[in-house]
Amino acid sequence: MTLRSRFTLFTVFWLIFILILYNVFVYFFVIRVTTRGELAIMTNKTNLVLDTLKQQSMRGYEDPKLLYDLYNPNEMMRIVTVDQRVVNQVGDKELLSLPPIPRTSTLSETRQINGQRFIYLAVPLFDKGQFLGTLEAARRLTVLDGYLQILVGALSVTSIGAIVFAIFGTFWFTSRLTGPIGQMVQTMREIDRSGKLQVVKLGGREESVELQQLVRAFNQMIEKLDRTIEHQKHFVADASHELKTPLTVISSYADMLKRWGRDNAEVRDEAIEAISKETQRLQNLIHSMLTLAEAEQDAWLNVSRFDVFGVIRELSETLGITFQREIRVHSDGNATKVTMRGDKDKLRQLLMILIDNAIKYSKEPIDVRVRANKNIIKFEVTDYGIGVPENEIPYLFERFYRVDDARRRTTGGSGLGLSIAKKIIDLHEGKVEVYSKPGNGTTISIQLPRNL
Repeated sequence: MTLRSRFTLFTVFWLIFILILYNVFVYFFVIRVTTRGELAIMTNKTNLVLDTLKQQSMRGYEDPKLLYDLYNPNEMMRIVTVDQRVVNQVGDKELLSLPPIPRTSTLSETRQINGQRFIYLAVPLFDKGQFLGTLEAARRLTVLDGYLQILVGALSVTSIGAIVFAIFGTFWFTSRLTGPIGQMVQTMREIDRSGKLQVVKLGGREESVELQQLVRAFNQMIEKLDRTIEHQKHFVADASHELKTPLTVISSYADMLKRWGRDNAEVRDEAIEAISKETQRLQNLIHSMLTLAEAEQDAWLNVSRFDVFGVIRELSETLGITFQREIRVHSDGNATKVTMRGDKDKLRQLLMILIDNAIKYSKEPIDVRVRANKNIIKFEVTDYGIGVPENEIPYLFERFYRVDDARRRTTGGSGLGLSIAKKIIDLHEGKVEVYSKPGNGTTISIQLPRNL
């Protein structure tokens, strides 16, 4: 069952339920009010008879004029003695056919005779505490029942009209409500058929805010998928290009070995050295690509609490000894012993990428500065090398991006290191800023929250 049908049935069902309750309430409320009015009329007439009898010391209740002056065609009044004799009566013959019953207490109720309703009222007659008989009165509710039939007809017509209006109105409203949803379904089917991503166009102002938000969210998802697919295409193209060069070199030197390597030791050594270097480059490139692929998984981080300054100092000392370079670590008084929650190994990898780049692109000492406050840890890696042009800074963290080919030939980098670093920073909910001028060096500033 469609959402439109469910919503329509639900709305109509509750409308019918509410109308039934409302109509029943109105019907019985009108009956109660009008019946009380009719009973009040009969009560007033019986009170007039009782007042007249009291003035006559409860004598003369057999006088026909006592009841005749109060007579109406749709009514009956009579006096019944203790021995069930009717001593005075006037009114409708059908009502007078009711069996006379003397009652010692007042009784009022609604009865039926031949399918027609009437009000019955019985009032006892006493004289100095002695029970004399009963004054009975009855009044047909023919006019009232006629009005009630008109009321029932009016309620029925208005209820049916309301239900019909609700069906068409709800169907129209749900059509407008589910229109964008249907359009999104159609767009997704078209995407599935053609393989080309498309967005849903927003309608006019008549659409609700929620529907506009839904359409915008859908379009944002499509645009994000489109960007992701484009990034994947660029990544595959760049990866193919990056893999092509070392494979071509390896293939060329392998062919050279086949032709001249057996008899020429110099050619053989040159080929073996070149193949070894290109193989190492391939291994580094594949390792970086696998690292980026793993970074897209939700469980890539292994969060724990560790000493940040200790990790930075240890790594700086290790890299300084390995590359025979001076790496100076600076900190304020609060940063010599500070802990944070994060992935210790990934943070170490981040620092290694930044320091390794600083070593590749400068020959001067490298400065690593650490600052900490209550919620944030900030560290900077500064080199004093060739620097980066200002217009190139926004692209530094893109995959396979290098400022120029000369740097690639010099360093042998794959262009994925800073992309991995940026992913680690994003997963730690941090920020990165780059300050650089050609010939004056580069500073990369990282801010990370102390509690991930």
